[in-house]
Amino acid sequence: MATMLDQGPIGGAELAGISRRGAVLAAAGVGACCAPANSATAASHAHTALPNEARAQPAPGPDAKGRGHGSSPIKIDIYNHVTPPAYLELIKARYSNAGMVKRIANIRNLWDMESRIQLLEKFPEVQQVLTLATPPPEMVAGPSESPDLARIANDGMAEICARYPKKFPAFVAAMPMNNIPAAIKEMDRAIDKLGARGIEIKTNVNGRPLDEPEFYPIFEHATRVHGVPIWMHPERPAAMTDYASESKSRYEIWQVMGWPYETTAAMARIVFSGILDRLPDLRIVTHHCGGMLPYFAGRAETLWAQLGSRTADEDYSGVLKGLKKPFMDYFRMFYGDTVLGGSASALRCGLDFFGPDHVVFASDCPFDPEGGPMFIREGIRSIESLDLSDEVKAKIYVENAQRLLKSIKRQA
Repeated sequence: MATMLDQGPIGGAELAGISRRGAVLAAAGVGACCAPANSATAASHAHTALPNEARAQPAPGPDAKGRGHGSSPIKIDIYNHVTPPAYLELIKARYSNAGMVKRIANIRNLWDMESRIQLLEKFPEVQQVLTLATPPPEMVAGPSESPDLARIANDGMAEICARYPKKFPAFVAAMPMNNIPAAIKEMDRAIDKLGARGIEIKTNVNGRPLDEPEFYPIFEHATRVHGVPIWMHPERPAAMTDYASESKSRYEIWQVMGWPYETTAAMARIVFSGILDRLPDLRIVTHHCGGMLPYFAGRAETLWAQLGSRTADEDYSGVLKGLKKPFMDYFRMFYGDTVLGGSASALRCGLDFFGPDHVVFASDCPFDPEGGPMFIREGIRSIESLDLSDEVKAKIYVENAQRLLKSIKRQA
């Protein structure tokens, strides 16, 4: 089976990172049993290239259970999650959120990769770009220790990719966002030496918004130095209440509905703070297809056009005037993934808002009621049910992800 990274051209920076990856893993004591032994072997086990001909041969649609090839012989699942075993043990020992520890420990396909591979055998055309599951390093440890957790997480994901390159051809690096200087160094290490294809951040940093000046260097370094995209994952704990009279959010509203709101709020802060004017090449992949925004685009456009009309204690009159283009154009610069629980109507809404060039196939595996297969199966079904052209489906399944994953600027 061809991997998504063993066809097509590759840049010198990518090859430089590949050639050292096995040595770095071995020196760190990570994945010694499976790390590549030399540069030639490394190229076959790491991030070698991206497919240019994923649409070369048509394939049948999914079977009665939503499995099979659909319209593309390769489907790049760009947003799913793992918890490397060493990181899992740290979470169990140190993370104070007992509910989240319970959740992660009970989902085998997050941390047992043999089980995960067996799951993916049902979907031979699917290859997964790995991201770290919640909690991120900054939620587990303080700024002096979170960089070590990020390194452990990233080494673990790199090891998984080295061991199973056909199913996990790439990963996205975790960042210790409560220590920005250390996060910059870890970004360099993970991209230059481990071969990470981007970074993941949360929609807030322990309750602090992403447009605070302290966090701008992360956006800038990822964009201007490395040229990699940023995966932005929602984060909102139960302590963020739904009603002022209560001490916590009940019925898990904080996650089910709170996370899409978090994504939308973070997008708005990035837009109105002018970050996208300062970094026009910044690319951010949003989980759950942009949260609430595609569904409420009409409301957003008409009410934010009156920004400041409802506020007396701050002056917003210069915000829209200070942007270089209409504010809704910035929201369409984001990418939305197809993680919508299999809802075709929600996906149609996301496609109408972002356009087919900015929607990417993803599953959120294994956070579904079946422990992994449901969101893959139903995600494919939702795409296939929309009667999209082969050209549009190829963009969603492969080509948009290909463009996001293949760009690395810096010579390592």
